[in-house]
Amino acid sequence: MILNVENKSVFASDAGKKFDNSNPTIVLLHGSGLSHIVWSLTEQYLSNQNYNVISLDLPGHGNSEGPCLKSIEEIAEWMDKVFSSINIKDLILIGHSQGCLEALEYYYKFKNKVDKIIFIGGSYRIPVNQDLIDLAQAGDKKAVELMMKWGYEGSKKFIGGNPVEKIINSPRDIREVLAIDLVACNNYQNGKNVLEKIDCPSLFIFGEKDKMIPIEKGTKFANSVKNSLTHVINKCGHMIMFENAFEMREKISEFLKK
Repeated sequence: MILNVENKSVFASDAGKKFDNSNPTIVLLHGSGLSHIVWSLTEQYLSNQNYNVISLDLPGHGNSEGPCLKSIEEIAEWMDKVFSSINIKDLILIGHSQGCLEALEYYYKFKNKVDKIIFIGGSYRIPVNQDLIDLAQAGDKKAVELMMKWGYEGSKKFIGGNPVEKIINSPRDIREVLAIDLVACNNYQNGKNVLEKIDCPSLFIFGEKDKMIPIEKGTKFANSVKNSLTHVINKCGHMIMFENAFEMREKISEFLKK
């Protein structure tokens, strides 16, 4: 699906299904430097359960025109313009990592439009190591290597190569996409203010071995949201939608049916 927002094309993968305004809509939000591709094992599964499923490419990411937006606040405002362009109702937000910050800020600004939120491998505050930011701003591939080292439990093997490395595969991607996202995450301060305001059904999914969002930090985040549910995936790191998409999506489906 190609949308036009502020005279720029926005790509949203829709699992190949026609948008039906009578169905609830799930919006999948990718993490730093990534794209809709990360949800490839999830979107079709959920779309087969009578949901509209839209996996967005943020500006400058994947197939969406740039430039990248420089703050989480800007991204939330942009998201609402996207949703308004296709008249989305009954909105369900699912965010991974940086996408969790975007979901929080969107809820803060547009609470009445959100029915449910699912946070995957995230927190209300995601400070980024300055060395990682410096490497990314220099377009150094070591930034991606560090992400992979911190992002996976143990030594993960992927058929056809590591998916993160496939998406962030050039110095330009590292410098002009990943670096901007990392700074946006590092600078975001409003998450804690949002927590006490969340009163919609919320699910938190964490990886037991996540080095980026340690389980102690993740559960503190989840426990700050009233009446929320938490699920921990054993022997799983930060890149949950790659490492254990099957358990993740089943738990999402169970939650949405409650």
